[in-house]
Amino acid sequence: MSHVDSDQPESTPTWIDLDVPDPARARDFYGALFGWTFATGAGAAAGHTICLLRGRAVAGFRPSRAPDPAPGLWRVYFAARDCDSAARRVVDAGGSLTHGPVDLGDRRVALATDPVGARFGLWEGRTHPGCRTVNEPGSLVRNDLSTPRPGPARDFYTALFGFTLDGNEDLPGFDFTFLRRPDGHEIGGVFGDPAAPASAWQTTFEVADTDASVERAVAAGGAAAAPTDSPYGRYAEITDPFGTAFSVIARPPARAE
Repeated sequence: MSHVDSDQPESTPTWIDLDVPDPARARDFYGALFGWTFATGAGAAAGHTICLLRGRAVAGFRPSRAPDPAPGLWRVYFAARDCDSAARRVVDAGGSLTHGPVDLGDRRVALATDPVGARFGLWEGRTHPGCRTVNEPGSLVRNDLSTPRPGPARDFYTALFGFTLDGNEDLPGFDFTFLRRPDGHEIGGVFGDPAAPASAWQTTFEVADTDASVERAVAAGGAAAAPTDSPYGRYAEITDPFGTAFSVIARPPARAE
């Protein structure tokens, strides 16, 4: 379990949100799956929904303003000490900005696309550090980039955030590279998958029981693949009622933080 009460170090995945066409339906599904409760934003964030785990923010919903032809995915935001400076680095490294930087309530944010087509955000938290609970059941535990073009992706994020790269001996035969902050902390990875239809950041939530989570997801109107064991725990891929794909994992006690 980890509570976050101040801004995360630069480049740390620090917030996730999801564009939804029906916020009420989203609340029903994710409330049943993760036990979340919900609050509505005010001011510049009016219309946005804050997802709460035991009263602490863990994610958000944004109402969809137009049909999106891209596959539904949770959007990950990386912490930025200075959102404007980080936004300039995105462009300098070969990415593009799609929105902002702009003030949104008590934070400054920007939306961007990397050179391989994966979307992400930048988050200057100020008084809102993002996810206030992580690495416990019902909250964010991991983000990984899946792409058929891992080389340009690794080059981009290394230039943007100063990440160092490590191979993964736990997954022989897979093209997976750990991304580490300059202080050595692992923030996720890049998975080279030639069969991936598009490049995208994938979101994984921690759960206490993967099989039970799959049952709850299906009962609430979603879909799920059969749970699978991995070196890191028992995981499953879930799709919400809007077609948003994400994963859940129950980690062994020795892996939990």
